[in-house]
Amino acid sequence: METAIADLIDNSITAHATEIEVVYDPTQETLVIYDNGEGMSPSEVLSAMKHGAANPGEARAIHDLGRFGLGLKTASFSQCRRLTVASLKKGTRSSVEWDLDLVDTKDDWIVKVLDDKELQELPYINEIHENGTIVIWRNLDRLYEGETGIKREELVSEKLNMVEKHLALVFHRYLAGEIKRHKKLTILINGHKITPFDPFCRNYSETQHLPEEIVRVNGSKVRIQPYILPHHSKLSAADYDFYKNRSDFISNQGAYIYRNGRLMAWGDWFRIIPKGEATKLARVQIDFTNCMDEVWTIDIKKSKARPPLEVRNRLRQIIARISTRSTRVHQGRGEKLYDEIKSPIWERYADQGNIRYDLNHDHPLVQTLTNILDKEKKTKLKILLEAIPSALPLEMIYSDYSTCPKSMSTIESDKDDIEEKMLIFKNVLVPEVVSSPEDFKDILRSTRLFEDYPDIVDNFIQREF
Repeated sequence: METAIADLIDNSITAHATEIEVVYDPTQETLVIYDNGEGMSPSEVLSAMKHGAANPGEARAIHDLGRFGLGLKTASFSQCRRLTVASLKKGTRSSVEWDLDLVDTKDDWIVKVLDDKELQELPYINEIHENGTIVIWRNLDRLYEGETGIKREELVSEKLNMVEKHLALVFHRYLAGEIKRHKKLTILINGHKITPFDPFCRNYSETQHLPEEIVRVNGSKVRIQPYILPHHSKLSAADYDFYKNRSDFISNQGAYIYRNGRLMAWGDWFRIIPKGEATKLARVQIDFTNCMDEVWTIDIKKSKARPPLEVRNRLRQIIARISTRSTRVHQGRGEKLYDEIKSPIWERYADQGNIRYDLNHDHPLVQTLTNILDKEKKTKLKILLEAIPSALPLEMIYSDYSTCPKSMSTIESDKDDIEEKMLIFKNVLVPEVVSSPEDFKDILRSTRLFEDYPDIVDNFIQREF
């Protein structure tokens, strides 16, 4: 349903609409899409209801998001059996209707032109005031999937939620007012305004904007803009939840292809490289105009596109460059952490191309415990410290971290026993190991037991030292 509705919104944008509303009315079992675009004359409405109304070989206006002249009909009939289109232009109203049940009954391609009385009885027709168009879906044979009652309501709610997420991404540049030739667009679903979803996190200063490149294909420009997204730790909790609820770093890496500013396809490297950790933060924005549809092999749903050879060759070069930067964002986090902490509990080793992690046997906590043990117990402790890193469940950690990094937690700390734990640390470490408050704080940070309670740590250190 989300793809079908997006196809209709293309028509509204082509008609210079600045406000589009999608309304589902459960009482009438009707879905309505209306806009404040320039509207259509009676002859234009009739033409719009013809299958293949436009020749895909003809040049389209620069703002036109259409392609084959099939979108209105195929998108609608994928969701309903009765399609009505009404429009108001320069004071003249008109409406035409396709009813597939009537077509079946009469065994003929009969389209109905509504008279003024029938037009006035259409649901939500009064929402069009000066100019505009309304599309009405009735006999929604695909929407309910045979469900009734509460299950039907839940199913419709779930589908409308998917529609909102899809439109927020596909039209995010229109919703944000970034398209120079079009005024800022507003889309509402049942009165709820859609917030644009920027897949490139451009509102963050940590997002890396790599130099834009231009490739010429058949004399036309294709613009390629690479981005490296920030590490998830740079996102606020609210923004992380917003992005995580709508996206996934690994599955949505890749090229984002825009035709006249409208997102056509995304999350694909077009078999140039497989998706993986090295490129999980990499995104490439690719823009082309509607005069290049044929070389991009746009499909009828406008949901797939394949870059021409010239673009794929340049993209291959760009990927090699951005994959290094994407990896560096993750490694940089680790290196920075170990640089900041004088005595980390974990140490990272790179031995002849192999990477391993080991417990730091020289950590003050380990040394303090070792000093109070006899020879036999020291041997047992050493075996334990060697067994822990060798049994580290790396694959499980990788799987969890790559999908839900912010949900990873090493230990559940209770605020009530934070100070009690810090007092134990103080009694164990001071004065034999720790000579200053700064050293004590550094050891606390190395354990990461108290990193969510910086104020409690500072108050404790100020009081006890």
